[in-house]
Amino acid sequence: MEEFTGDGSSPSSSAAPPQRRLTVTQRDQIAVERNVFGILRSLVDASVQTQEIMLKLWRDKHIVFLTRGLKQLGPSFHVLDANRPWLCYWILHSLALLGESVDSEIENNVVDFLSRCQDSEGGYGGGPGQLPHLATTYAAVNSLITLGTERALSSINRHKIHSFLLRMKDLSGGFRMHDGGEIDVRACYTAISVASCLNILGRELVEDVGNYILSCQTYEGGIAGEPGSEAHGGYTFCGLATMVLIGEADKLDLPTLIDWVVFRQGVEYGFQGRTNKLVDGCYSFWQGGALAVAQRLLSFVDEQLKSSFLEGKKVAKNNCSTSSPYMSEGDSDLDEHPCQFSDIGFYFLERESGWGSLFHSAALQQYVLLHCQVPEGGFRDKPGKQRDHYHSCYCLSGLSLCQYSWSKNVNGPGLPMTVLGPYANLLEPVHPLHNLVLDKYYNVHEFFSKA
Repeated sequence: MEEFTGDGSSPSSSAAPPQRRLTVTQRDQIAVERNVFGILRSLVDASVQTQEIMLKLWRDKHIVFLTRGLKQLGPSFHVLDANRPWLCYWILHSLALLGESVDSEIENNVVDFLSRCQDSEGGYGGGPGQLPHLATTYAAVNSLITLGTERALSSINRHKIHSFLLRMKDLSGGFRMHDGGEIDVRACYTAISVASCLNILGRELVEDVGNYILSCQTYEGGIAGEPGSEAHGGYTFCGLATMVLIGEADKLDLPTLIDWVVFRQGVEYGFQGRTNKLVDGCYSFWQGGALAVAQRLLSFVDEQLKSSFLEGKKVAKNNCSTSSPYMSEGDSDLDEHPCQFSDIGFYFLERESGWGSLFHSAALQQYVLLHCQVPEGGFRDKPGKQRDHYHSCYCLSGLSLCQYSWSKNVNGPGLPMTVLGPYANLLEPVHPLHNLVLDKYYNVHEFFSKA
């Protein structure tokens, strides 16, 4: 029989039960939710006029912030010395999304600088004299495509880039980031995206890439950086986009991939990059982009096969050597569009999408505008963080995807009902496979199709 103390309590129950100790991530999550819900409460309590101001895209402020970054950066940026082509891309692409161009002086300076980063044996390094690297090659090429002038595009040595990509090709089917570097899905994407844009993508580069990426899809459905690692938003986008560009997206378990990405949109309305991690504005593109690609990919599946496709059954595709992998059997366009690997990204956008947005696009816009946008210009990861050019680029890219997510034709205008806040918030549309403004992509496709 249990002994009781004089005040009627049991000795075994006199001490309070030990409290569960929260992890660092759990404490940070609570802090983020409080910040986000506090801002949302302010929005709900505000007048209609104030709400419009809160949801406004501060376009002019962003342009000033971004343009200044192309001219002068502070000493703290020395840690990004090996990422200078990335800074060019993040800033130039952000400006292009805002519908802004740079003056001729800045344009010439960027072309001259990137030319000095171009290695004599092919590829671009992080700075003049640095080791050529697939990531900075992608950033440099996308920067020059975004500038879009004949001088910018002609500065790219496609022949040597092709040789560089072949040198980075590994027997596993994947690519190395640089000589002696790591092999991962990011390397596959940057190599294939660059080759596709420059019209140098052939079977030698494509061989076994799909098998390597397939080996990186995890039990959760997302794609890891390498076999055996955890599914990650950035790698999931890279893997899916690569599979589309090489015509092998049907090899992936697309329904499970979609499920995994959809459930990464959290209570804050933004996306997290991995399971049980914090929300981050940059995943507006990485996760939102994966769903935008998946949405358009589903539209290429024959109507009568859609239900079985969503149940995870394989859909038969025509062999890429004779037809486009995104044309249904019997399609009248088959003869008109013979399959060329470098054309897949072009024809991927050609047909209308019969699917609506696979994520809550209005809620994601709300997260980006309210919680990532800095009134002084630029975007950040989440409330409490500092603005930077990386998050500015991918928050704006994600915002653009949201605004066009319900459009059947990606080339069509953004629908007023899909743009959160004033319609003046509308950005330029992006190519979801390459994260290039569409006009810039079409320009480079035409330029190198003649080559």
